[in-house]
Formats: sequence, structure tokens, C-alpha cells
Amino acid sequence: MIIKLVVGGCTLNVVSAYAPHAGLDDEVKRRFWKRLDETVRQVLPAEKLFIGGDFNGHIGSTVGGYGEVHGGFDFGERNGGGTLLLDFAKAFGLAIANSSFLKR
Repeated sequence: MIIKLVVGGCTLNVVSAYAPHAGLDDEVKRRFWKRLDETVRQVLPAEKLFIGGDFNGHIGSTVGGYGEVHGGFDFGERNGGGTLLLDFAKAFGLAIANSSFLKR
């Protein structure tokens, strides 16, 4: 889902995205990333973009080639979903923030 807001002279695009969970078919995951890619490409360069959601991946605690998008503030090991998220962020010049949340 994407919502476009015009506040003053600034246009904000807010995307809510929830990736398929680990147990689903790779084709379902591929379609998710393709649709997200298409959605983000619709945002004009002069507009602001915020993407929030659950990407069902772990980006891990090491930056490992993703220094421009990964601030090094996570934990654990990177998995395939985390690599997809990092590659996506890198392709669009985005930064990943608030990537870890404490669970009960």
C-alpha cells in the first residue's frame, strides 16, 4: 500500500509493505519484491519516500558490503530475506532504520 501526502511544498510517499513469510514459495516472494520495486519506481526523485513494514529477514550485525544502507545496529546472522532487503535498499539509495525489536 502507498499513500501520497502533500504537506506544504513537500510530497511524502509512505509505503506499508509486509513480505511473505519464510515458509512460502519463492515465486510468491519474487512477486512481492517485483511489486515493491514497481511501487518505488513510481515515486518521483524530488519526492520523499518512507517504507515501513515487516520484511521477514535478518540483516545481521555485520555491515559486510552494505555500509551505505546498514548502520551496524542489528544482531544475529544475515539470512536470504535480509540480503534481499539490503540489496533493495542499496538499489534505491535507501537506508535501513529500526531493524530490530525486542520480543517477549
